[in-house]
Order: sequence, then structure tokens, then C-alpha cells
Amino acid sequence: MAKYPVPAVWQVEIDDWVLSLRAAGRSEQTIETRETWIRYVARGLECDPFEVSYDQLLLFFGRAEWARETRRSVYATVRGFYRWAVATGRTDTNPAADLPAIKPAAPLPRPVPDDVLREAVQASDERTTLILMLAIHGGLRRCEIARIHARDVFRDLYGYSIVVHGKGDKQRIVPLDKALALRVLDRAQGGYLFPSERGDHITPRHCGRLASAALPGDWTLHSLRHAFASRAYAATSDLLAIQTLLGHTSPSVTQRYIALPDARLRSVVESVSA
Repeated sequence: MAKYPVPAVWQVEIDDWVLSLRAAGRSEQTIETRETWIRYVARGLECDPFEVSYDQLLLFFGRAEWARETRRSVYATVRGFYRWAVATGRTDTNPAADLPAIKPAAPLPRPVPDDVLREAVQASDERTTLILMLAIHGGLRRCEIARIHARDVFRDLYGYSIVVHGKGDKQRIVPLDKALALRVLDRAQGGYLFPSERGDHITPRHCGRLASAALPGDWTLHSLRHAFASRAYAATSDLLAIQTLLGHTSPSVTQRYIALPDARLRSVVESVSA
């Protein structure tokens, strides 16, 4: 990913902070996100990082037109940067400490319809088709799909499964349909499923863009995770199993992914009205 150029006075501090995040074992995706946002803020403030005031931050952020989750991510980044700066003796004050709290959004589930997925698969090449299939049949995130390696797929007593490398470098095991598992192994040929020109794997961002280009309108790869969760719940009503498969830490997060079938909602209303 291209990096925002920043004033020289910020560069050393950002490099040291990024080094501390890596030393703390933060995932590369988290580090990339944090570095991108702190560079964005540094460019916008155009002053020494330790001369920034709360009022400057408030004015800068108040003018930004961001979605709620983007704003939460930026605020978390800036708070983290200044907490580190105080803890390491670079400054005595944290201008971000009193930034307004942003409540997380509670979006409605938005699963990709079956016909939309079917058309996308029919029009896609093998690489993009596998990306779509791993999301709809495995519930995997884009960052998890991007880094799949042939060694992650294995046979167990019940069939094929895959070791998923999730957020924060947490691992989980997700069962795979045999046909999909064999397609993965055939394409990976002992290496990364989606190799990059650099010799490693493609980035999560690139993975997401491939899926978005195949899906019509504003459907995304994440919408396929919603579809996986909704399909699974309609078939099993097993919230705990779906939470485990999706790699969520809380069932309340999983609930936000599940769109209940209209027929089920209607049957509940009719049972009360009978």
C-alpha cells in the first residue's frame, strides 16, 4: 500500500511507534491500518506531533466527513499513538485522551442474495471464484482468504478442514467441503493460493477489490460473510457454532451478521395471532 508522505518531524516518531506495535505482536493488518491513519493525521495537522493540542484535533476531526466506523478507527489510532508517546517519555500530555467516544455502529445484516452470487461466480475466473466460494462456504474474511497456503488445508477424521489465520494472528479451524478443498489444493500447488508478484500472497485490500469487481452494485466480500452466517443460522439455529466458524469473540457480534428469513418471522407473528 502506498504511504502518505509526512513531515520529517513526524517520520521518526511514526517509525518508532510502528516498531513498538510489531514488537507487541500486533497483526500486520492492524499495523498497516494504524500507520495509514496516523500518517493521514500528520499530513493534516502540519505541526510537531508533540505540539498538537486537543482543540487542534477536535477542529481537524470535526471537519472530516467519515463514516462512524472510520472515525472510531482514526480516534483509536491517535489515542494509541499518544498513549505510547506519554509512556515512552516523548511528551507529558495526551491531547487525544478526551476525544469524544464513538459508539460502534449496529448495521443491519446484508447477505448477498443467491442469484447475485450465482451470476458473479459464472462471470468470474478461477481465482475470483475461489475467493467468493471461500467467503460464502467458509465465512472467511478477506484478510484470511488472502493468506491461505496449501499447508493450511488438511484431512481429518471427518473430511477436509482449513487452518484460518484470523485477526490478531488468532487461528481457528474451519471445515471445508471436499470439492472446494481439492480446488484450493489444486490451484495452490504447494504454495500460496493467491500469490503476489512479490512472491508472497496478495494483500487483503486486493482480495476485497477482486470480489467487489465481480459482485454487482455495492455488494462486497464482507456481505458474503453475512450470507454465510444467515444461511447457517437458517439451517441450524446454532449461534455458538456460527460464532466459532466466523471467528467472533462475542455472540452479539455474530447476531449482527444474521438476517432471519421472512418466513420464520412471519411464522412467529402468526403463532402469536392464532
